[in-house]
Amino acid sequence: MTKIDFAGLRDRMVDRQVAGRGVRSHRVLDAIRTVPREAFLPEALQEFAYEDSPLPIAEGQTISQPYIVALMIEVSGLQGGEEVLEIGTGSGYAAAVLSRIARNVYTVERIGQLAEKAAAVLAKLRYANVHVLHADGTRGWPDHAPYDAIVVAAGGPEVPESLKAQLKIGGRLVIPVGIDRRVQELLRVTRVSEDQYETEDIADVRFVPLVGEEGWAPEEGRPVSPTYRPTVKTPDETLAKTIGTSCERFEVMASADLEPLLRRIGDARIVLLGEATHGTSEFYRMRERISRDLIERKGFSFIAIEGDWPDAARVDHYVRHAEYPPSEWTAFARFPVWMWRNQEVREFVDWLRARNATMKPGNRVAFHGLDLYSLYNSIRSVLNYLDDVDPQSARVARERYGCLTPWQSDPATYGHAALTGAYQTCEREVVTMLLDLMEKRQAYAEHDGERFLDAVQNARLVANAERYYRIMYYGSRASWNLRDGHMFETLKTLLSFHGPASKAIVWAHNSHVGDSAATEMSSRGEYNIGHLCRQEFGNAAYSIGFGTNSGTVAAASDWDGPMEVKAVRPAMSGSYERLCHDAGHPQFLLPLQRTIRSNLVEGLLKPRLERAIGVIYRPKTELESHYFQAILPYQFDE
Repeated sequence: MTKIDFAGLRDRMVDRQVAGRGVRSHRVLDAIRTVPREAFLPEALQEFAYEDSPLPIAEGQTISQPYIVALMIEVSGLQGGEEVLEIGTGSGYAAAVLSRIARNVYTVERIGQLAEKAAAVLAKLRYANVHVLHADGTRGWPDHAPYDAIVVAAGGPEVPESLKAQLKIGGRLVIPVGIDRRVQELLRVTRVSEDQYETEDIADVRFVPLVGEEGWAPEEGRPVSPTYRPTVKTPDETLAKTIGTSCERFEVMASADLEPLLRRIGDARIVLLGEATHGTSEFYRMRERISRDLIERKGFSFIAIEGDWPDAARVDHYVRHAEYPPSEWTAFARFPVWMWRNQEVREFVDWLRARNATMKPGNRVAFHGLDLYSLYNSIRSVLNYLDDVDPQSARVARERYGCLTPWQSDPATYGHAALTGAYQTCEREVVTMLLDLMEKRQAYAEHDGERFLDAVQNARLVANAERYYRIMYYGSRASWNLRDGHMFETLKTLLSFHGPASKAIVWAHNSHVGDSAATEMSSRGEYNIGHLCRQEFGNAAYSIGFGTNSGTVAAASDWDGPMEVKAVRPAMSGSYERLCHDAGHPQFLLPLQRTIRSNLVEGLLKPRLERAIGVIYRPKTELESHYFQAILPYQFDE
């Protein structure tokens, strides 16, 4: 048997999954590098020690994923030499990492078998400054209080008062909290005086329940480990049969009869077309087939994609035959090749350019980007515009945007520096620049309304992206909401610019276009474009989701990892995808509006699992990484 190079895997994991996702503390990174995670796992799971995922240990508990361990320790603000309390020893891995920074680590585990085993492993590895206690962790360990930091590796319904009382003044308590036992918000609680505490939201997380006197009762908090499958009944055969008889089947996408779909769309002003992955050809081809019919038969005015504004603007110049030099369709530099720079998108872009060539300029279909990741390309676009129309304002803009220049190669580093106080934020400068542009709207728009729209949208993107990079470091719901809020506001701006009769087709992932209120996203306080469209436009917005039982996907295994063509696992029993697969037809449309086929829709109203695959696909942890609860007829119209 080949010997596994755990040290090499550990270094790669730290570089890609911990430092690569924003953890900057050299103390934390060094600590993670020195602790052998494999030593804390059952032998059968040791080969998976350096995958960035939680793994089962015993008693229905888990060893936390390395990134979460690192994040929680960094958030606790350890500088070295502190007294630290950990709640939820588990395998002992996190306590070992903490011990490389702290003077002493006192760790409490409520399950006797785990406490005994962790103590033995820690002793064997000579982590002499880690002390293990078998007790109710929600009560802390008063004998050694007060503590500089307390780290809790389980999610409770609220912050235990006993733990708060054991903090030193100035000490920090890091704990997952949430009324939903499956989803929590990671909080940092700082004790600022004898009876005052400040609380900050850090990230959306999933931990096993914190069971104890000041946590969940044992019967309420049944641990949910990565190997646990939510209790969902096998899809009813009658319901699957009803889907099979009610759906609109087709054999070939190019010749599919979309007339019934177009009738259901009716006079909708916005049609949102999803995808269940960012890298499956059939989703792109069907989305483009529907878009062609919407453009040719219903007069839709523009495409708006989950892509960056300046990149899409280059494609827009190409498809609308703009006077300034056109760019190739391969403009999406920030995105993985498979997301937008692929053959399917190229064919649609070339079709749109050819069609627009037959149209008057005012009737040509536009192509826009909704997303906000292109911070520096947008700055460059604003400066180029002002150089042409107002050189004096361009000089002022260069001074203001200069605040962001040091971070051009890695905007996420700016966010970390601003959050930690190592660098002042640039918020005032970028917001002022946007306001200045808006104040000169009338004068600038007289020169060229299209270019003014482009400049204002880029300035708005810079302002929102600056804020996004400041809050994305902790991965909180705030960054998701800011991003989807920006995309929705961009969509409304485009509808206004193109006129009251304009109609939009949105291309984005299912997680953006389906109504978030019908999924577990809402329990985390998240919303998306689909929800905002439904609130603002009601029945004038029509949302279509996509799904598959199996197939292939172009995706990476880690952030910034290479593209791989991966087999998509067959859908899990209890999921909507499996239910549709059991209907017995390889390709079909399924209307979900509650005014039609009521028996079918009523059967689908039970919450079920739904799969979402993005740029990353991790089949080994598919349930935890890619499935969520949803109510399909409330999420999509089709």
